[in-house]
Amino acid sequence: MSQENNTPNIKHIAIAGNIGAGKTTLCAMLGKHFGWDVHYESADDNPYLSDFYVDMHRWSFNLQIFFLNNRYQQVLKILSGDRTVVQDRTIYEDAYIFAPNLHEMGLMSTRDFENYFELFKTMSSQIQPPDLLIYLKASIPTLVSHIQSRGRDYEGNMSLDYLKNLNQRYDNWIENYTEGRLLVISGDELDFKNNPEHLGEVINQVRGELHGLF
Repeated sequence: MSQENNTPNIKHIAIAGNIGAGKTTLCAMLGKHFGWDVHYESADDNPYLSDFYVDMHRWSFNLQIFFLNNRYQQVLKILSGDRTVVQDRTIYEDAYIFAPNLHEMGLMSTRDFENYFELFKTMSSQIQPPDLLIYLKASIPTLVSHIQSRGRDYEGNMSLDYLKNLNQRYDNWIENYTEGRLLVISGDELDFKNNPEHLGEVINQVRGELHGLF
């Protein structure tokens, strides 16, 4: 384990990115290298996810509330703790990307979306943004390749249009992100999972951003 985790003033690193971008993999690798704790997204123990992919209209609000609550609890733990934590996906992605996308697609009612977003605004006013946000930017072919290789049954129903809409929202969100320090990493060009040199390049980029926070 690296001894680079002596960063008491840096508590919260977050990794953002579309479904299949490689967030969980990068979280694990950065956690191992820097000696950070890792907070993963609750995909396996999410009681709504598989139902959602079968009937998005029925379960979209329930799913988004579960994610919002889960992410909010994670951030509260991070901010009250004394360890540096890398988080798999942020509370902002739920509110600015996934929920509005479901609303626009007619899969979440306006009433539910407005209720959801008001709750998000209340929650986000009680927390602070990550010290560093890492955005894994990836094209649709890369996302599809990753999704197919991990073989989750419930993701088999996902449409290309759904992924494209999400990618567009991600790009718009990142272009306008002013909450804090931001690092964009190309998931198309850097195969950090299988190429040690690529992983080293990502680590160097992250280290450079962290030194700017001291």
